[in-house]
Amino acid sequence: MITNSKRLNLGCGRNILTDWINVDVVPLEGVDVITDLDDCEQKKLPFADNEIDEFFASHVIEHLHNPLPFMEELHRIAKQNAKATFRVPYGSSDDAFEDPTHVRQYFLKSFGFFSQPFYFKADYGYRGDWLTEKIILLVDAHVHQGKNAEQIMFEINTFRNIVKEMIVELRAIKPIREAKAELIVSPPIEISLI
Repeated sequence: MITNSKRLNLGCGRNILTDWINVDVVPLEGVDVITDLDDCEQKKLPFADNEIDEFFASHVIEHLHNPLPFMEELHRIAKQNAKATFRVPYGSSDDAFEDPTHVRQYFLKSFGFFSQPFYFKADYGYRGDWLTEKIILLVDAHVHQGKNAEQIMFEINTFRNIVKEMIVELRAIKPIREAKAELIVSPPIEISLI
C-alpha cells in the first residue's frame, strides 16, 4: 500500500519497511537516510520542521546516550499529532541489561519525561512534548494465563523478567504544554499475553 504520509523507521538496521523512510547509522542495503540518532544535539536530522506523520523505533532508544535531544529533534520534525511507536525491553528484564550496547532502561513512567508537564520540578532545557497515549506490556501467556490485570501488575512491580517487551505509543503535542504537574496524564496500560 503506497501512502502520501511521511513515516520514519528509526534505527531500522536490517528491518527495512516498505513505504517508510528507513533511517540508520550504518549504510546497510535498504537504508534511505544515514544519520546518527545519538548526535541530535550537534546535528539536526535531515528533515524540515513539521514534516513527518509517523515514527517507528524498535529496540533503538535504549541504545542512545542522549535521548532528550533525540526526542526534541523528533518533535521538531513531527507534524502536530504525529504518532510515534517505541518498542523497548522492559527495564526490569534481563534483556534490558544483558546487551552491553544498552545504555539505559525504560519503565512505565520513563516516556513521560518526553513531555513538558513532567518538568514541573526541574528544567533540563528540553523543549519537546509527547503525550503517552498507551503502554502495552507483553507478558508470557504460559505463566500468566488465568491471572487478572491486578495480579499481573503486582508481579510486574515486584519481580524481574515478567514483561518481555514494552510498546509505547506517543503523540506529538504542538504547541508544547506548560510544565505543570496538573497536566500530567496517566496513560492506559494494556497487558498482552503472548
